[in-house]
Amino acid sequence: MIAAGRLRFDPDGAQRFDAAVAEHLPVLFNALADIPAGQAGVRLRDRSALRPLLAPSGAIGGIAASVLGGASRPVRALLFDKTAATNWSLAWHQDRTIVVRQRKPADGFGPWTIKDGLQHVAPPFDLLAGMVTMRVHLDPVPIDNAPLLIAPGSHRFGRVTEDRIETVVAACGETRCTAAAGDVWLYATPILHGSEVAHRPSSRRVLQVDFAAREPGGGLGWLGV
Repeated sequence: MIAAGRLRFDPDGAQRFDAAVAEHLPVLFNALADIPAGQAGVRLRDRSALRPLLAPSGAIGGIAASVLGGASRPVRALLFDKTAATNWSLAWHQDRTIVVRQRKPADGFGPWTIKDGLQHVAPPFDLLAGMVTMRVHLDPVPIDNAPLLIAPGSHRFGRVTEDRIETVVAACGETRCTAAAGDVWLYATPILHGSEVAHRPSSRRVLQVDFAAREPGGGLGWLGV
């Protein structure tokens, strides 16, 4: 088990930025105030109040830009709220889909799905390998409130098939990504991760945003945030 505070994006594929948005929490709360509490996962669209924070010069987007460069942009956002009523677990997996403006034939893209009215598709893996994911913690996530589990360095194994997941996790080890309210975690998007149920559940709101620095290709365009 590698301690959360010791991880670095290079080479581990994950790093915590303590108090990175602590002073911006009121802005985040206001921007997300219309979303009902206790939703397992809500896909966000047209959140103009978030854009200054997600821009390359913003408190969140600036962390992504430190890895991807100034062309970095937010391409998908979700809000998770794990509570006593919505206390789920999630098996080890890699994130495999992106959100695009429309469906059209494109080599290497598929399968296609609709989630919350948004067009999702699995892209070629090299696109995912060039992306990063930010998890912005709006509430404290101590060890007993279901911190995200990651396998440090697993993003370097490429596309991990289901039959190889257990082996890769065993090789990489596990880290529980604890956080205080206002902390931000930076991950390589393809990193293997999962989640246990909270042992002492309370509101655990996390804003998750994917960033990319290039177009998806295949004539497709990002839907954006």
